[in-house]
Amino acid sequence: MSEPLRLGIAGLGTVGVGVVKILQKKANLLATRAGRPVVITAVSARSKNKDRGVDIAGFAWEDNPVKLATRDDVDVFVELMGGADGPAKAATEAAIAAGKDVVTANKAMLAHYGQDLARAAEAANAVIRFEAAVAGGIPVVKALTEGLAGNQVSRVLGVMNGTCNYILTRMQSAGLSYDEVFEEANQLGYLEADPNLDVGGIDAGHKLALLSAIAFGTQVDFDGVALEGIGQVTIEDIKQAAELGFRIKLLGVARMTGRGLEQRMTPCLVPADSPLGQLEGGTNMVVIEGDEVGQIVLRGAGAGEGPTASAVLSDVMDIARGIRVSTFGQPAEGLEKVTPAPVAAAAPYYLRLLLKDKPGALAKLAATLGDCGISIDRMRQRSHGGNDAPVLIVTHKTAAPNLVDALAALPKTDVVIGQPVALRIENL
Repeated sequence: MSEPLRLGIAGLGTVGVGVVKILQKKANLLATRAGRPVVITAVSARSKNKDRGVDIAGFAWEDNPVKLATRDDVDVFVELMGGADGPAKAATEAAIAAGKDVVTANKAMLAHYGQDLARAAEAANAVIRFEAAVAGGIPVVKALTEGLAGNQVSRVLGVMNGTCNYILTRMQSAGLSYDEVFEEANQLGYLEADPNLDVGGIDAGHKLALLSAIAFGTQVDFDGVALEGIGQVTIEDIKQAAELGFRIKLLGVARMTGRGLEQRMTPCLVPADSPLGQLEGGTNMVVIEGDEVGQIVLRGAGAGEGPTASAVLSDVMDIARGIRVSTFGQPAEGLEKVTPAPVAAAAPYYLRLLLKDKPGALAKLAATLGDCGISIDRMRQRSHGGNDAPVLIVTHKTAAPNLVDALAALPKTDVVIGQPVALRIENL
């Protein structure tokens, strides 16, 4: 059997501990599958003496992850610390400069610095693998870079943040408000230290930017992702969407258009009987559409110790087997720098607004929408006890600029109270 592949793991949180457990429990199986042993030689974390439920006494310890990344007895630097920059970025750069391969679960770092890191890795004849950075245990990065390499991808879409999907599905199943479920998720430890990374769509936006780069051969452009979180979604929206035959999801969509790369991570309505509509709890789903394969659906656990550690090990095993793939599926110098494109495709929209209950109000509402080029497909006025009437509208397909005009015009009328809520109905 060949020489062992030696790992240095920086970060012994949930995922890092999961990787250690798999390597300790399945050492023989992994060696058989890789054709060589895969071993841990050194580790680094914030605290050496913390009880993590795994035995790390046999590994060399480094307080400084940069020193770990450059050790002579480390072939692959496994970065599981997180953070867009700081120690994670410094250690990754040091590993690459030393000619080490890198496996990381760090979506934020790659979303912001992926192009530069990919160039540096290629110059050093090293590889960066990041299956664990996107959709947990779902092998979507491998699917795009390898399994679908013969396809021209037309669209990538999906639910890529399990916390948001948990909140939205829990609101529906339990009839709870957003604030109630947000606090529940926080108590369960589902939220990031900065909750806006989850509920603001930032975490999922990082993932979408990485998938876009692979799918369309472009430089990573997180700044080009249109982001909108789920904070405005109410239990009333959840209920009304269900009555209309839809579910609300934080949905990422990326596609190449004639005007540039469209990337958005926003709450959308999807058909309740679609695969995305039936997605429950913290599960993730990515849908890829290619010219040869058609539409494929990948579904699985989007986070957690086992699923994410499994993804880390899939990258480690490829390196052990001698499989070397460019970071984003093709050489970094060939990745195109593109212009971010606004939403181009027309779609129906769900509108929720509060209307003054007085004669002529509905007519004025319809006229204002008509002046903005929006046609009403369905309208429903909810029962109410006061002078303000909740109104729900589903439009016919309309261009996004028309909707923007309408959202600006409606609050200026004397019949609409406050700012309407608008959610795109996505065609699957």
